[in-house]
Amino acid sequence: DAGNSEQLYECPMCSLTCTNIQILEEHVDLHLEEHSFSEGGNRRDLELAQELQMEEDKWQRSEEEKREREEFKKLQRQYGLDNSGGYKQQFLKNMEREVDRGRMQPFEYHRRKADMMECLAFGIDDGKTKTSGVIEALCKYYQNENKDVRHVWLSAGVDHFHSSLGDRGWGCGYRNFQMLLSSLLQNSSYNDCLRDTTLIPSIPKIQSMIEDAWREGFDPHGASHFNNRLHGSKAWIGACEIYSLLTSLRIKCQIIDFHKPTGPMGTHPRLFEWVLRYYSTDNEGGAKVVCTSKPAIYLQHQGHSRTVVGIEEKKNKTLCLLLFDPGCPSQEMQKLLKQNSDGSSLRLLRKFVGSLKEKQYQIVAVDGVLSLEEKAARCHASQVLTSEKIP
Repeated sequence: DAGNSEQLYECPMCSLTCTNIQILEEHVDLHLEEHSFSEGGNRRDLELAQELQMEEDKWQRSEEEKREREEFKKLQRQYGLDNSGGYKQQFLKNMEREVDRGRMQPFEYHRRKADMMECLAFGIDDGKTKTSGVIEALCKYYQNENKDVRHVWLSAGVDHFHSSLGDRGWGCGYRNFQMLLSSLLQNSSYNDCLRDTTLIPSIPKIQSMIEDAWREGFDPHGASHFNNRLHGSKAWIGACEIYSLLTSLRIKCQIIDFHKPTGPMGTHPRLFEWVLRYYSTDNEGGAKVVCTSKPAIYLQHQGHSRTVVGIEEKKNKTLCLLLFDPGCPSQEMQKLLKQNSDGSSLRLLRKFVGSLKEKQYQIVAVDGVLSLEEKAARCHASQVLTSEKIP
């Protein structure tokens, strides 16, 4: 009112007009309290959201660590590093199951247990899974085969070994070493290296032999993967362990790494060509069947290993590897000892280029004997690098 001389006071925050300065101050204080309360509420909301996010992150980390632990335990079980026992424990456990299921009589259980314990005490294989004479039977077959094989090269005599109750599911690397060793034992060139290994060792003995190689200084990185211990475990072994063991015995060998496919559709023709050169070098000529003095070849890929015992060259120039598989039982291998005119049983051994399509392969190939100085040099070199890459 223009006629009213009373002084008016305006709120700086909401433009409310007051007639008393004290009323205005109280009014402004209410504004400030409301603002302070609002800010405090926002802070509490932010803090609560942060706490909830931290709890969520903590739970997710816990779940991830739990999954990692479970995955690690799964890998330990898969690769035999879970302290669940080794060859002897598995052998006895599987025999007990056979008795429980009525497939084995108690007296048979006790007899086989006694045989096993005796073989383990002497460190030798019991020979129950061995098939001999296959290479000789193949030589006779190919002499008479007149269809599509132009040339065939065969390793020096190789015995086949397959997995048993004690190593089923994890023993392929050891069984392939036994096959390779059986070939070396038939070649007098290796007599000096193998004078302490005249009989095929048992799997626990092979494990101890690899540990001995590690103690000499071979492949410390690989040894650490197994905590320097194989004996009493179901640990899988591969090309590096075979290399270390052979070299510790003064057997000259090399690892060749076919680390990627070199042909269409994920195939490895260069692997086949390498094997052909291995067998045919120094063994060329007009003979259709060449029984070489070459030892067998250890062939590794992810999850399994086999033994190369020869190679076919067809009349159309295609190549076919001949492989001994430790997963093939004796009953099947025995079929190869019979003269089968159609060669149908050879399907157990034949692998064409299109049959080997893993992402990568490694082979361990033997080629002579090492001097003590060469062995020491290779021991040192294996601490740095043990494989040659094929580009």
